[in-house]
Amino acid sequence: MKLIMAVVQDKDTNRLINVLGEENFQSTKLASTGGFLKEGNTTLMIGCEDGNVDKVLKIIKDNCSNREQMVAPISPMGGNVDSYIPNPVKVEVGGATVFVLPIESFYQF
Repeated sequence: MKLIMAVVQDKDTNRLINVLGEENFQSTKLASTGGFLKEGNTTLMIGCEDGNVDKVLKIIKDNCSNREQMVAPISPMGGNVDSYIPNPVKVEVGGATVFVLPIESFYQF
């Protein structure tokens, strides 16, 4: 058995959860915040049998799209002025960061 932890952008969460449900994969939704953009995202915990990992990964890949987003500069107050970018910049966001972990045992009470 495996535990798949997928960190996805909030915009992709509902679509992904719906498709996972249609394919009979249950998930637990956790609110999280990214370290780089300091924006909200969602971490999904999905338990599945070893043979279904590739299917779950394909569902995640097909439903979590990359997109460009303008990021406003963050004030350097209290930080390093050398890394300050004075103008908004485009960054690529979205997609998914996925971890696949082995599960030694599973209990449901």
